[in-house]
Formats: sequence, C-alpha cells, structure tokens
Amino acid sequence: MCQDTRGRYASEGEWYPFLNEAADGRETIAWAGQLPGATGKVGMYGFSYGGATQLLPAIHRPPGLAAICPGMTGSQYYDGWTYNQGAFALGFAASWALSLGIASAARRGDEAAVGAYASAFSAALDWHWVLPTTAYPPLKGEDTSYFFDWLEHPAYDEYWRRWSTDEDYSRLDVPGLHIAGWYDVFLSGTVRNFMGMRQGSGSQGSRDAQKLVIGPWYHIPWKPLVGQNAHAASALLVDDWQLQWFDLHLKGQQSSILDSPVTFWLMGEDRWVDLPDWPPPDAAPMRMFMHSNGRANSAVGDGSLSLAAPGTEPSDIFTYDPATPIESHGGHSCCFPTIAPMGPADQSASEQWHSMLVYTSDPLGGDLLLIGNASVVLYAATDALDTDWTARLCVVDESGVSTNIQEGIVRARYRDSLSEPTLLEPNHVYQYTIALGPVGVRVAAGNRIRLDVSSSDFPQWDRNMNTGGPPGHEGIVESCVATQVVLHDSDHPSHLVLPVVSDR
Repeated sequence: MCQDTRGRYASEGEWYPFLNEAADGRETIAWAGQLPGATGKVGMYGFSYGGATQLLPAIHRPPGLAAICPGMTGSQYYDGWTYNQGAFALGFAASWALSLGIASAARRGDEAAVGAYASAFSAALDWHWVLPTTAYPPLKGEDTSYFFDWLEHPAYDEYWRRWSTDEDYSRLDVPGLHIAGWYDVFLSGTVRNFMGMRQGSGSQGSRDAQKLVIGPWYHIPWKPLVGQNAHAASALLVDDWQLQWFDLHLKGQQSSILDSPVTFWLMGEDRWVDLPDWPPPDAAPMRMFMHSNGRANSAVGDGSLSLAAPGTEPSDIFTYDPATPIESHGGHSCCFPTIAPMGPADQSASEQWHSMLVYTSDPLGGDLLLIGNASVVLYAATDALDTDWTARLCVVDESGVSTNIQEGIVRARYRDSLSEPTLLEPNHVYQYTIALGPVGVRVAAGNRIRLDVSSSDFPQWDRNMNTGGPPGHEGIVESCVATQVVLHDSDHPSHLVLPVVSDR
C-alpha cells in the first residue's frame, strides 16, 4: 500500500514539507493495522522524503508499528538536509523545491505554472547564480513559499527543532533497516539515524534490531557509481533486504539479515563487507598534517600532507571573491547529476585555481583502508566578519586524476553553535572542525591522499557574501572579497583526520 502525503497527488489538504507527517502517519498506521486480514503489525518503507514519513510518526510510538526501512533520508531537516554546518544547501534545496512545485501546480491544473517550474528545474544550474537567494524568481509562485521560510530560518531554531529525529532517539522503539549511498546527499543523516537508534532507542530489543546498508549509489537513480561489479552492487538488492526485513519482523520468519549490523560496499575493492558496528570498533584516527612553504595554492603548489607534525612554517593565503566561487564538481547533493553536484568527479578544474589550497601526500607505500567518519581540523583567519571554509577529501590515482571521496563546509558564524551564531573578529585565528562524514574506501598503494581547502563549493552550497549580513538577503554588489589565511605550524597544527582500520 502506498500513501500520498497530505496535499500531494491524490491526498486532500495543503502541502507543507514535514508539517503533518507525524500526525498523519500515526493515523495511517492505526488504519492499516485494522484492515481486513491484517495481523495488526505494520511495516513502513520508502526513501528520501519517504524516510521522513516513517521516522516522524515513529517518534510517537504508534501501536502496531513493527518495522521501518528509512532509506537515504535525514536525521533532521536543518543540518544535513537544508543546511550543512550553517551553509544553505542551495543545489539540493532549490532543485527539490522546483520539483515539488511542478507536482503542486499540476494538482491545481495550472499548465503555465507547471511549464515554468519545469523549465526552471531543467536550468537550475543557471538559476543558482541569482542573488539574493531570497529573490529566487522561479520559486516565487504560490506553490513553493516554504523555500523562503527555509531561508528565513538560517539557524537551528524551533522552526527546525520540532521536526528533528536526532533530538532524542529514545523516543523511537522500532526495528530499523537504514539504507544509504556513498554519494547520497543524506549519507551522514542515514548513518546518524542508525547510530542513534542502535545506541539510544527506547528498548534493548529496538537497539539490537538496527541494520545499516551503504551502497555505491547517489540519490537518484540507484545505479552503481564506482567499481565495475554492477550486478553485485545493484540496488535490486535493496528490494531483497527489505523483503527479508519484513518477513522477519512482520511474519516471524528466520533471517540472517541482522547477523551483521552493518553491510557496506567497500569502494576501491568493489565488494560487500560486514561490520559489527559503525564506526568499526577497530577504527583508529590517523592525523595527516598540512604543510607548505606558503604556496599551497592550486595543485601545482607546494602543499603536502604527512604524518609529521608541523614545526615553523609560513601560512597559506588566498582570496575568496563571492563573484567567482570555486564551482562544485561532483559531491553529495541531489537529486540528478545534470541539476546538482553529485557523485565522483575529476577535480582538476577546481584544483587549478589559486583560491584553492591543495595538500597532497606522497604515494602510499601500502594499501590504506579507511572506514568510519572523516573530518578536518583547520586553524584559519580572515579579514571578513563572516566567511565559509570548505574541504574536499580526494584520492589521486597513479595517473594523477584527483577524485572526490567526501566534502564538508562550515559557515564561520556557526563555528561554535548552529543555534546561536556569532560573527568573527577580523584577522583573529579560530579553530574550525569541518565534518566530512562517513567513508569506506581502500586506497591502493601508489595512490595519494589529497585535501582541498577553500571558501566556496558552489552550488552545492550557497555563497557567503563575507559581510556578516543576513544570509541569503544580499546581492553581489554588497559582497566583499575576503583575504583568507590558513595556518599550519606547531601552535596551529591544521590536519585531516582519517579513520584507519586494519586490513580485512
């Protein structure tokens, strides 16, 4: 059985993202459990927004809900969905709102509006350049007003908190099969849901009945992105896992699906691997320190990564101009690669710019197995009141091609709190932590690890105007060019943190 959410397709009412899913979901579960021939046990499945329609009602523990399968979905709808560490996820949020507008206009029978939304959707990469973001013309119609509500709430406030699953996982008490993709926009959120429910859901039975699957996919379509073993990595396996899940929890049939709490596709080796938990218990953080003689700008600069801690070294300096941002090549956006930055990609076009700092290791003497959560610790200063710091983790193969594995951003005003932003003291050195998220890759001997550092990754994220003004409300005329300083010395040891596990 499939249910359209309120105000979508055949369902009555008014559509507003996330608003009614908890209450409506509870009613649907109660109704389904009493259908003729029903056992009273109800299972829910679906991916993307269909994950929200499972998790939000599950918070209220509706009687009869026996199992859920939230695939490729978030743990909340501020951080990891609409924003990332304070930066607006423009590539995803705008294109998603446009796609929602198409269906809403069609529901109203407004052919002209359908055409306008559809045309804007197909040209989304061009529309992303429009400033200010609050003037985004294609979304000014009556069907997509919520987009501007998102922009009016750039901090994690009560608007967002009311919908956050990860505020308290003890509210949930249900077995969960969590499905993720290595290049999915909601990879981190899906993993966070698994970890949160496995460690803190409402009963030991629920905590023991959580399963995480991560495949070599992005959001849409579900096809293998990395490796050659397409059959073994097929998303058709997801159907099989979900059927096993429901046979176990709804019919009581025996299954081995929970023998390993985590099953993931190991990139660089192209095979499925089972783990007892995420991150794996034997994962150890390895710090790779950033070095240079002050000229790490671009891939032909002198930036390097090594296990040796820095001593006395000059800082690296670049300028960030919002009018000429570093453009995204691949990444973890959504929902189609022709519309938003998605998937693995050659980074050479970005790494040629002097506004990108590039730090590269020596060729590896042996394979390096990375499984767990990666991050960057950055010591940096700017002459602006606010700015962004971005990082991309890449693998450089023996032919010199640099391919993105993970990326992250921090909007400086949100460095200490997503709820209570504070502007910067110009030219003061701050420590930033940039979460990159989950990784699962074997980096072969002879390849190199690379870290790209800049202040923009556009349009995966919107541009910071560097003024300290209200996010999304300023145009390019109000923006200013920021001078950025990245430090890597004994007092400011900027470094990449990688989760290293022993060979298996």
